[in-house]
Amino acid sequence: MASDLSISATPLLLPSTPSLVSSSPPLSISHQIGISILVLAFVFGFPGNLFVVWSVLCRVRHRSVTCLLVLNLAAADALVLLSAPLFLHFLAGRRGWEFGAVACKTVHYLCCVNMNVSIYLICLMSMDRWLAVARPFLSQRMRTKTTLMAVLLGIWVLAFVLALPMPFYRSNLKPFLHKNISMNICMPYHWGSVGHQVFQYLFETVLGFFLPFTFIIVCYTSVICRLRSAMFQRKGRGNRLILLIIGAFALFWLPYHLVNILQVIGLLGGNATLTNAAVSARPNVTAFAFLSSSVNPVLYVFAGSSHIRQAGLSFMAKLFEGTNSEGGTSASFSRSTRSSRSGSTAPDESSALRSLTLKLGWLGKEKDGGGDSGVELRGVEVKVNSKQELKTLTSTDQSE
Repeated sequence: MASDLSISATPLLLPSTPSLVSSSPPLSISHQIGISILVLAFVFGFPGNLFVVWSVLCRVRHRSVTCLLVLNLAAADALVLLSAPLFLHFLAGRRGWEFGAVACKTVHYLCCVNMNVSIYLICLMSMDRWLAVARPFLSQRMRTKTTLMAVLLGIWVLAFVLALPMPFYRSNLKPFLHKNISMNICMPYHWGSVGHQVFQYLFETVLGFFLPFTFIIVCYTSVICRLRSAMFQRKGRGNRLILLIIGAFALFWLPYHLVNILQVIGLLGGNATLTNAAVSARPNVTAFAFLSSSVNPVLYVFAGSSHIRQAGLSFMAKLFEGTNSEGGTSASFSRSTRSSRSGSTAPDESSALRSLTLKLGWLGKEKDGGGDSGVELRGVEVKVNSKQELKTLTSTDQSE
């Protein structure tokens, strides 16, 4: 995918020999833009994603679901950015693809895996937020290391499977470029079949963008509606961070998938003008999409800027610990257990019910009358058999 940049650069890839270098045309604007984007993506994205991985593994003490998903996202982005030097050599060296057919297929395969892993990890983030709001007790039961590891493994396997068509439609060919000059070019190859082109681009766009993004929109629409209906105004850091990640992914990948759709329409309708326009636009939107692998660490820096002075290099760990919605649960339960064993005074039922109401995200309305304080729960019925059970329910940490 990423070296679709090479399509626009192909006419300029003349051998850099003394006899021909003087006649080589200067790099075009789009060629220079492609090289600049790859340099920026690698210089900022690769060390940035490694810093995210280091922060999560070495600095974060309580890793939430969001934190572990961010870890996997950073690892996937760092992996795909390793291919940037190969593409830069291809574009700047102007000697064609010199790394062989296996490398040609492999780097494009990894790029496609990265796209799929990213979107499905974001899906999992969105579903986690929806469960926390719509099914809080089910969410707590599902948030175990075993469940999370199984789901993450499933996402990676799915991403590798969905990316299988990419190496199938990529070849290291040797077209004639200028008079009798030819060189290897890593480029798309569909055997001249419209059906193969339509299948690849629709497969990529439907399963790698539109379906998962529709799921994300449905999850967050449901979350917003529930929070508004409950008049629950607290906004967690986890929600803001996930929305930033979703927005960045949509911004950088939507143009690429729109070009896929335009090319499919052109191919099926026999519209050569539309097809050629899509082919011409593909290198630029592909380069733009490549930036998505480097932008997330920048977003984390802005989101955690308030921690930089206080925490230094650990500021990102503070940011990710701020998304911890299950890490504090065990600590809260242990604090509750210790307090009951030591004979400490339990909170009165009124304040406990008020706390439980807020945690469930429902409207709690306090009634004052006759010196007694009660709580009315709207939209949810909670059965509590004992004060100890009530105390356990309300001891869960509310942090995001």
